[in-house]
Amino acid sequence: MSTLASPPTRPASQDAVLAFAWETVEFTATDAMESTGLTRSTTIEATAALVTRGLLAELPNARLAGDYRKGRPARRFALRDDAAVVVGVDAGHEHVSVWVADLRGKPMADADARLVLDRDDAAARARVVGDTVDRALTAAGRSRADVLAVCAGVPAPVDRTGRSPRHPTRFWERMNPDLVDVLSWAPIVRIENDASLAAVAEGSVGAARGCQDYIALLAGSRLGAGVVVDGHLLRGHHGGVGEMVAFDHVDGVRGAEGLGSRVASWAAELARSGEATAGFRDLAPESLDARTVLAMAARDDADALRIVDRVGLALARIVSVLGSMFDPERVVVSGAIADGVHEVVAAARRSLPTDLDLPAPELVASTLGGDVVVTGAVAAAVASARESALDVWGAAAG
Repeated sequence: MSTLASPPTRPASQDAVLAFAWETVEFTATDAMESTGLTRSTTIEATAALVTRGLLAELPNARLAGDYRKGRPARRFALRDDAAVVVGVDAGHEHVSVWVADLRGKPMADADARLVLDRDDAAARARVVGDTVDRALTAAGRSRADVLAVCAGVPAPVDRTGRSPRHPTRFWERMNPDLVDVLSWAPIVRIENDASLAAVAEGSVGAARGCQDYIALLAGSRLGAGVVVDGHLLRGHHGGVGEMVAFDHVDGVRGAEGLGSRVASWAAELARSGEATAGFRDLAPESLDARTVLAMAARDDADALRIVDRVGLALARIVSVLGSMFDPERVVVSGAIADGVHEVVAAARRSLPTDLDLPAPELVASTLGGDVVVTGAVAAAVASARESALDVWGAAAG
C-alpha cells in the first residue's frame, strides 16, 4: 500500500524506459529501444524526460570514458541510484532493525533498538520505530526528505491498507501501532506481516530464488508463514494468510510456538525429568536455550539429538499441513534460528509422511539469518519504488 493520490497522466514510454533502466547498469537509447520495443524517437524523448525529472543521469560519452574507437560516440544513461533512498524496517516483537538503501537496494546504513516489553505499548513502539528510522537516515547522511519508499514488517496480520485486525489481547494492535500513519511522511509506505517479508527476501536473494510456489516459515519464538503461490505473495482479506493459530488443533504441533522455543522448553523438560543420559545431565535446565541445544546436537550429543528428533517431527507435521493447503514446491525455514537448525530440518525430512495426497515439498534452511525480515523489507520498498516512482517523484523530489 502507499500514500498515493491518483497518478498523473504521462506517456507510458517513460515507465517502460525507467523499468529497463532499473534492470540495467548503463544503457544507450538503442539498448532501451531494443528492450522496450519503442521507436527511437519515443525512446529518446522518454529518456530525456527521465533525465529532466532527475531519475536518470547521462554518463560521460565513450570518448571521455576512454572506450571510444571510431564514429560518433553513443550517449549513455543510467538510473540515478542516489537520487533517493528506500528504508526497510523489521519492527519485531523485541527489537527494531532499520536499513537504509539506495534505489537498487544496496545497503547504506543501519540502526537497531531493543524494546522493553514490560513497558511496551503502541505509542511507545511507534516512537521507537520512528526514532530508529531517523538514526539510520542520519548514519546514511540522509533525511526523511530523501526517502522515496519505506516498508515495515510487523509480527501481526496486515490488510491491504496497512492495518492489523483487532486481537483479543490487543497484541496485533500493539505490534502494528498504525505504522502506515506513523511513516506517512514518506511518499510510498508499505506495511507487511514479517513472515511475508521473509518470503520476499527468500524469493529475491535467498533459498527460493527462481521458485514460483514456496513458503517462508519464520520460526523463532513464534511461527509465521509467508506464502507465495504462482509467483504472488498471498495476503487474505484481513492479512491472515500464514497465521498459524490453526495448529492449535493439530496433534503433536502445539500451536504457533516457534522452533527455538520448542527446542529450549523441551530440552529443559528432559533435563528436569531425570531421564537425560548425556550432556543435559551436567547442565541447569534454564541454561538450555535453543542455540546451546542445537550446537550440542551438531556435536552428536544424545540428549540434544532426542530433542532435535522431537522438534523435527513437529516441523514435519507443520510442513505436511502447509503442503496440503498451499501445494508449495519448497518450504524455507527462516529467521535467526535457521543458522543452527540444519539438524532439525534433516530430522523433519526423515519424518515427512510418504502417503500424502500431494508430493511433500522440499524442506530447506535459509541462509539469510536474523536479517531476513529487514532484507525483505528493503526488497519490497525497492519494488514499490519501482512501481510508483513516477507517480510521486515530483512531490518526493520537490
